[in-house]
Amino acid sequence: MKIITLAGAIALLATGAAFNGAAAQALVKADGSSTVFPVTEAMAEEFQKQNKDIKVTVGIGGTGGGFKKFCRGETDISNASRPITASEQKACKEAGIEYIELPVALDALTVVIHPSNTWASEMTVADLKKIWEPEAQGKITNWKQVRDSFPDRPLVLYGAGVDSGTYDYFTAAIVGKEHSSRGDFTASEDDNVLVQGVAGDQNALGFFGLVYYEENHGKLKAVKIKLNDAASAVEPSVENARTGKYQPLSRPIFIYVNKKSADTRPEVAKFVEFYQNPKNAVELVKEVGYVPLPEAALKAFQERFRKREIGTGFTGSKVGVSVEDLLKEKLVY
Repeated sequence: MKIITLAGAIALLATGAAFNGAAAQALVKADGSSTVFPVTEAMAEEFQKQNKDIKVTVGIGGTGGGFKKFCRGETDISNASRPITASEQKACKEAGIEYIELPVALDALTVVIHPSNTWASEMTVADLKKIWEPEAQGKITNWKQVRDSFPDRPLVLYGAGVDSGTYDYFTAAIVGKEHSSRGDFTASEDDNVLVQGVAGDQNALGFFGLVYYEENHGKLKAVKIKLNDAASAVEPSVENARTGKYQPLSRPIFIYVNKKSADTRPEVAKFVEFYQNPKNAVELVKEVGYVPLPEAALKAFQERFRKREIGTGFTGSKVGVSVEDLLKEKLVY
C-alpha cells in the first residue's frame, strides 16, 4: 500500500491531485444559451466518454449572460443563439478576449400554444407583432383583440428572458427591432419553465427553440407561420429550416471560443475539434433535434478554427440568414 506523508498530501492538494495519485481532470467551461445547451451538452457527454481525463461543464445563463462571463474570461466557450452584439464585442476587446465565431447548427424558433387551442394553429407575422410589440403592453390582453375570428379568451404570454439570444432574435424578426417588446409576459432563460407554462394553460402562447418543442410535442402545439395573409402557412421543422422555407424564424446558432484557451490549453482545442468533427456535427445535432450544417460549411468552419481566425461576421441578430450567407460574412474583431 502506498503511504502518503503529511507533506506529500499537502503537495498533492496544492497541485489539485487526488490522494490516490491520479491527476486532476482538466476542465473546459461553457455557458450561455439554453437553445444551444442541448447541442453542447450532448457533445460534452460523448466527448467525456472518450476523454475521461477532461471534464466539460455546460451552464445555462442565457446568451447575454453567457457573453458577460465569456468577456470577463470566466469561460472558454460561450453558447449563443444569436451573434455577438457590438457592446459585447467591445467588452471582450477591452478585456483582451479574442474569440472565434463558429456556427454549429440551424434552428427553427417555434411559437407554441396549448394543444386544446383550436383557433390559432396558423398565425401571420403581423398577428405576432400585434401581440408582442411594446405598444401591446396592457392593451392586447385577449385573443379576440388579435383577430375578430379568435374567441373572447384571456391571452397569456410566455417568452424568453431579455438576456436570451432567442428573445433578441424573436423581437428582431417579429417586432422589427431587437430587444423591443411588451414587458408584461412571463419570461425565463430556462426554456423548460416556458414549456411548463404553456402546457399548463389553454390560453397561453410562447416561443423557444425547436428542440424544446420536439421534446414536448405531446404537451404543446406548434403554430404554423405565414409571412403575410397571402402566404402559405409553414410549420417549424428540421426540413423547413434546412430549406429556408420557415421564415422569418429560421436562424443559425453558435459557439464562441476563447482563442487564448484554445491556443494554450489542449483540452479546449480537443473539445472544439470533437464538436466540429463532421460525424458528431451531423449525428449529434440531428439527435438533439436541430439542423446540421451542410458539409461545405462544416469544413469551412473547421478551417476557421484551425487557423484561429478571430472576430464576427455580424452586428447582432440578422433575420433570414442562410448557410451561404454565413460562409460569405467577413470577420471583424
